[in-house]
Amino acid sequence: MRIAFLVEYDGTAYAGWQLQKNDVTVQQKIEEALLPLGKGRIPVFGAGRTDAGVHARGQCGHFDLETNIPAEKFAFILNTHLPPDIRVTKSWQAEEGFHCRFSAKGKRYVYRVWNAPHASALMGRFTTHVPEKLDVAAMEQAARVLVGTHDFAAFCAAGGSAKTTVRTVSRLEIAEKDGLITFTVEGNGFLYNMVRILVGTLIEVGKGKKTPQDVETILSGGVRKYAGMTAEAKGLTLDEVFY
Repeated sequence: MRIAFLVEYDGTAYAGWQLQKNDVTVQQKIEEALLPLGKGRIPVFGAGRTDAGVHARGQCGHFDLETNIPAEKFAFILNTHLPPDIRVTKSWQAEEGFHCRFSAKGKRYVYRVWNAPHASALMGRFTTHVPEKLDVAAMEQAARVLVGTHDFAAFCAAGGSAKTTVRTVSRLEIAEKDGLITFTVEGNGFLYNMVRILVGTLIEVGKGKKTPQDVETILSGGVRKYAGMTAEAKGLTLDEVFY
């Protein structure tokens, strides 16, 4: 039986989702939580390989297991053995042919910036702090340039394994309330560090270091060094995977 699940996690203490030899990861913790079933190491797959320090609210995963336990019970079983910063919110029996990664049609990421003179004690683990007042209107104008199907080579960090840098961003919206600026990005797929570079570039627009016209030039030029910084990992959350 293929059991699918939704999991949320605070990524602060983890070196990302994917298994690593010398670091603790979310995938590792979920596989360890399955060990008490007595079936040996059960491989767990995820829809996205979130980087070190990145969080998730709607990461989707799956594993295969011969069992008589109802699939919906595995959320409770896993949470019994998971640390408190990882929680499975739902589990179910997947349809035949489902794969959490390859069946995905798109993803939504949310990036949060705390835009105030002083950092937040409560939001600090989940936001990046920018003390300078950001020009939200200018960032919104630049964001509109990035929506659509484009070659996002300029917004891809070195080390990615994608065969093509063409992606479709279907939504890039910016909202501000009481000092919290939220960037919501949806697309059919994302390059290595793409969302963080997009946000980092928009932050530079907000600071007046770049213009919306600069962003258009950077996008068409396809050269990474002309885009903005890679925004901190801790501000990013994988919000939902679409199927």
